[in-house]
Amino acid sequence: MVIFLFGGVFEWEFSTLYRRKRGITAKMAAPMSNVDEIRDRVILGEFGVRNVHTTDYPGNYPGYDDTWDLEKFKKNFRIDIVNSDENMLEFDMIGIDAAIANAFRRILLAEVPTMAIEKVFVYNNTSIIQDEILAHRLGLVPIKADPRLFEYRNPEDQEGTEIDTIQLQLKVKCTRNPRAPKDSSDPKELYLNHMDAKIGPVHGDILLAQLRPGQELDIVMHCVKGIGKDHAKFSPVATASYRLLPEITLLQTIEGEQAERLKRCFSPGVIEIQNVNGRKVAKVVNSRLDTCSREVLRHDDLKSLVKLGRVRDHFIFSVESTGILPADVLVTEAINVLISKCQKFLTELDAAEMD
Repeated sequence: MVIFLFGGVFEWEFSTLYRRKRGITAKMAAPMSNVDEIRDRVILGEFGVRNVHTTDYPGNYPGYDDTWDLEKFKKNFRIDIVNSDENMLEFDMIGIDAAIANAFRRILLAEVPTMAIEKVFVYNNTSIIQDEILAHRLGLVPIKADPRLFEYRNPEDQEGTEIDTIQLQLKVKCTRNPRAPKDSSDPKELYLNHMDAKIGPVHGDILLAQLRPGQELDIVMHCVKGIGKDHAKFSPVATASYRLLPEITLLQTIEGEQAERLKRCFSPGVIEIQNVNGRKVAKVVNSRLDTCSREVLRHDDLKSLVKLGRVRDHFIFSVESTGILPADVLVTEAINVLISKCQKFLTELDAAEMD
């Protein structure tokens, strides 16, 4: 499935920024040898990695017109959804520069807002856990509340309101279970309410404290809207990362015992052995599964037969939500944040030009 997410306002903002920054028209000339590889591939060598820097700016390569063009960007850019469920999303972002891909990753980690516990009022705590430790645990519990329905709380306000604060109460007391078997030693059978987790978190089995008969918790919590840049508890993702698409090229036919060794040098599913006219021949089946360990370069008789690289503008993103919002919603919200950043930057540029 292919989704085009950069449209409308963002296309205009994005193109305007690049036109201002990269508006030089390159002169057309004869193509350079091997230039496509330098521009489009990161090469993995035995002792280092080549072509790691972005070099496709106007005028750098004779014969290539790298002037920013919106229509060209729209034609080349796409997002392919690979795997998706409620909390996990894997997708390919193709036709974009590494700086934009990394900005998108950082926004997912630190600038998509969520709701988290900010203030804890402890009225009674007779458990063995100190108030400070308990408050810290509560702050890190992901709260399933849609942050888009709330506003940011004014730091100067002493008390919250219904538009910027969620109030939760935890009041539980541990007692003995009169129906517990006499010979039991299992706390789950002996006690009632000894493991409390009923505060409306994303998951119902998050352990806060283990109680024993007579121990009690009476707590009121205030949840506010925030971003991961201010505190990690507001980060909506457990992880958000990307890697470049691996590319494996066999420079000549590899067969027999060499083919078997070649297969073992890569992750399972990357290389398969096929029977061609009674010969065992190695074929690249799915280079996407490779971890780019470069194990093959340790074999003197194989390293000259294989070329390892990565596609420079093909990013494989993995986003795992904490459960506060679905992963696909987080990606959409991150795009909205990126759009607002572009709009703000253009506004500041226009103001500076007027001055």
